[in-house]
Amino acid sequence: MQRRYLSLAAATIATSMTLTLTGCGSGSGSDGEVTLKLIAADYGDSSSNGSQHYWDQLASAFEKKNPDIKIDVEVYSWTDVDKKVENLVKDGHAPDLAQIGAYADYAAKGKLYSADELLSIPTQADFTTSLAEAGEYNRVQYGMPFGASTRRLFYNKKLFAQAGITAPPQSWNDIARDAQLLKAHGVKMPFALPLGPEETQAETLMWLLSGGGGYTDSIGNYRIDSRENIKTFNWLKDDLVGKGLTGTDPAKLNREDAFQGFAEGKVGMLNGHPTLMKQAEDKGIDYGTVELPGINGKAKATMGVADWMMAFKQGGHRAQVGKFLDFVYNAKNVEEFSGEYGLLPVTTSASQAMLADDKYSKLHGFLKQLATAEFYPANKTSWPMVSKTIKARMGAAVGPRGNPAGVLTDLQNMADTADNAAQ
Repeated sequence: MQRRYLSLAAATIATSMTLTLTGCGSGSGSDGEVTLKLIAADYGDSSSNGSQHYWDQLASAFEKKNPDIKIDVEVYSWTDVDKKVENLVKDGHAPDLAQIGAYADYAAKGKLYSADELLSIPTQADFTTSLAEAGEYNRVQYGMPFGASTRRLFYNKKLFAQAGITAPPQSWNDIARDAQLLKAHGVKMPFALPLGPEETQAETLMWLLSGGGGYTDSIGNYRIDSRENIKTFNWLKDDLVGKGLTGTDPAKLNREDAFQGFAEGKVGMLNGHPTLMKQAEDKGIDYGTVELPGINGKAKATMGVADWMMAFKQGGHRAQVGKFLDFVYNAKNVEEFSGEYGLLPVTTSASQAMLADDKYSKLHGFLKQLATAEFYPANKTSWPMVSKTIKARMGAAVGPRGNPAGVLTDLQNMADTADNAAQ
């Protein structure tokens, strides 16, 4: 299996619980029993720690306290899970609950319960504010955050020391200078810039934020071709890629390969999320992390990524779903899930517990950034199309014949068209 962040991928795993259901919807058993259907994504990186184990244990604990509610969980890889839910909904068999990557399209079509229709007030109020807001469609929360992460710059301490670099970079100028020193000391990939099709939209957003821009403005309108964004990609093209400091064509480098290169000691620096820590540690890499460097110092914000829990109206089990979700978002359960899979807690109570626990000290830097992190515009139904186009176009923008301003303008025009069509 592979882990997906937040592209946060595995063989399909399915579990059957006490009751047998017809199709994929929820059902009622004898004596008033209700079975809730949950489709969930897999965060594990092996069969031994797949998410099925987590959900089986959680469902069992919940059922002991609520014998009239059964939980039937099916776990799918990130490659398959969103499409699985989409097909079930199209076929008229929406699950009661889905823990997947996007919620806005279902919210726009009126298929979801809002969070305040499901959760107790203490549970809803416990969500980290930035995450709760990222789960809103038309100012109503439908997406309940489930897993989250932020991004920091990783650097290889051994390679830095060999190149005579005594401190991690704090600005773009530092990145360029350090990359030159690493290159001079034989590092083939001083700065890994994965703008290949796997997760281009993430690497792009990190750089846009570090340049003072982003995908949208303060009121949520697309501003992909802003002056700040054009300046950012011109710098990448001219001062990083153009000077041979990325070691390879960024358009052909995927995030997974960049992470693997770092874990093998072949990459000097790159932007990464928490799971890279374990990957690097497993290979014996001595690394450090710092906040994303910006033009003249630390970036204004880092990128945050969240995956979403949502509840479909079709089954009609609002009360039972709400009771289960209150249990799912108990501080202890949130902390255990986050710790197991190298994610950040999505609630204030679990975040405070993790910050107070030295066992999670390496996650503290990522966690402290979560409150001010900026997220994909996942509340826009146009975002999937925009994201897909960014994946296809941004890598070429920094190539020898690239035209950052032209690409960003084309993306802006496409985004405006898609956004208008979705309204």
